[in-house]
Amino acid sequence: MSRHPMDAIAAAREAAGDKDVALMGGGVVTEALRHGLVDEIVLHQVPILLSGGRSFFQELPDHVRLRALTVVPAAGVTHLHYEVIR
Repeated sequence: MSRHPMDAIAAAREAAGDKDVALMGGGVVTEALRHGLVDEIVLHQVPILLSGGRSFFQELPDHVRLRALTVVPAAGVTHLHYEVIR
């Protein structure tokens, strides 16, 4: 079984047919961004500052420009929905 993110993305797209595919995980999302396969990004921001840890995204290929579609504040979280600008 291959462990490359693009193999997983290809399998998900095939299984989805003409439906949308949701990706989770920084490595998979980073690879999809590298290949121009991401149309939208949804982030859920929780107001906690951490002193360490790993970045969600791996090294991105370039700047990724986003346009805010919706910003929904809620108790303890802000839901951010962006369009990826190409």
